[in-house]
Amino acid sequence: MEAVRNYDVVVIGAGFSGLYAVHSLRETGFSVIALEKADGVGGTWFWNRYPGARCDVQSIEYSYSFSKEIQQEWEWTELMSAQPEIEAYLNFVADRLDLRRDIQLSTLVTAMSYDEDGHRWTIETEGGETFVARFVVAATGCLSEPLEPGLRGLETFAGTCLFTNRFPKEGFDFRGHRVGVIGTGSSGVQCIPIIAEQADHLTVFQRSAAYSRPADNRPLRPGELDAVKANYEELRVKQRGAYAGLVSFGAVSFEGMEPPERRILETPIDERLALVDQLGWSAPGAWADVMFDLEANQAGTELYGELIRRVVDDPEVAESLVPHYPMGCKRQILDTGYFETFNRDHVTLVDLRKDPIEEITATGVTTRDRHHDVDVLVLATGFDAMTGTLNRIEITGRNGRMLRDVWNSEGPVSYLGLQVAGFPNLFTVTGPGSPSVLTNMVVSIEQHVEWITDCLRYLRDHDHRTIEAEPDAQEEWVDHAASLVQGTIRNSEGCNSWYLGANVPGKRRIHMPYIGGLPAYRRKCDEVVAAGYSGFSLS
Repeated sequence: MEAVRNYDVVVIGAGFSGLYAVHSLRETGFSVIALEKADGVGGTWFWNRYPGARCDVQSIEYSYSFSKEIQQEWEWTELMSAQPEIEAYLNFVADRLDLRRDIQLSTLVTAMSYDEDGHRWTIETEGGETFVARFVVAATGCLSEPLEPGLRGLETFAGTCLFTNRFPKEGFDFRGHRVGVIGTGSSGVQCIPIIAEQADHLTVFQRSAAYSRPADNRPLRPGELDAVKANYEELRVKQRGAYAGLVSFGAVSFEGMEPPERRILETPIDERLALVDQLGWSAPGAWADVMFDLEANQAGTELYGELIRRVVDDPEVAESLVPHYPMGCKRQILDTGYFETFNRDHVTLVDLRKDPIEEITATGVTTRDRHHDVDVLVLATGFDAMTGTLNRIEITGRNGRMLRDVWNSEGPVSYLGLQVAGFPNLFTVTGPGSPSVLTNMVVSIEQHVEWITDCLRYLRDHDHRTIEAEPDAQEEWVDHAASLVQGTIRNSEGCNSWYLGANVPGKRRIHMPYIGGLPAYRRKCDEVVAAGYSGFSLS
């Protein structure tokens, strides 16, 4: 029997969060190991290698700020990098900081239990290994647990079935194939134009049309990256002070941008359309009332539909591509030629709201009205977001209570997205109740890792063995976060997004990410520390 291995900290995951956690904790003098289920580092950017996979945040912003050396040495090539470049960047970081010696790959954590007498966690893996640590940092990612599509008959399909969230490393050649893509979220929107360039025929099965806009991506111009490197710190300060941790979203800069004052319901139709001519894809959201009033929101969606009709030739297809849920309910997608793809003669759109899927057969997809022959199925069916990965680990805290039972009964509760009451010494990076997916993830990840590192240093320096979120503080934070959603489009009828867990059957619905903005959240975390970790019980 293999010996139990002891550490100060076990980190679960080796993506953006896990890599920085290993570095930060190791530099602070803790013994640490990261356990990663993949056979390489990168997390989200290891698994999601489907055609067209790309970040929607500018590369210079979607990158670590903690190391001036890495900022200066790494050379980005595009405004918004594709998956291979981001994965290469994370491997560069792992090598540059010599992190691999404290990372164990191909290791799936299956169970964790807290010993109340010994104040330690026991971590078990699929391979039969056992680790013991005073602290666990769950760097498991917000979009890391694939959601199985639940399509009747999928197991009978005789062709090739590919999942965007675990696409083969070697890629796939779609030439000569009839391809069906199920799902039009971010992954589907990104891969559909690429697949259409190769496939003999492409059928897109759309349940919910997506709010998407052109990414306007491009290679970085000569000297452009050098100019950023010469003044990186100023950019980082702006990021930390921005609502979403972003100075730019895609090719759109937020600098100097004032909140809109115009109200769409007070503006004549001809003036609304004139703004479409002026602002293009920014026009539907350029109003003060669209995020707070459903009628105004619908008017914004009508402008969005006008933009689609200007691109898509077939009027019926264009109408099917107009979303039926409120604008702002889900994160807007950035695309490269998505709507233009539906002007291709060999691309067919199936609107599942009109013609739903009944079953998958050996030869393709049967909808209510017809059968669609396909050789290759690409499933872009999303994730069990925020909590999915941790729910699939048997995590047992105080009094034998399991984390999944807490989240199933109470919803995905936590204090600040950092800890859950009843689970001492277990930290979650960008967990539910933190800004996470509503922000530039790297900025939020760095803030969490640094907060956790400082916390463990404080515990060590003050001879504390445990830290645990207090139930009252947790409840107060959950109520506060929920109150911010009230009266917004995100809480409106018809807004069923993965932010709420609405894509997972049976999942308790709570708006998981904190919408108060990154600066307000950072202030709260700082105030908690300044007050001696108020809301946490230290012993």
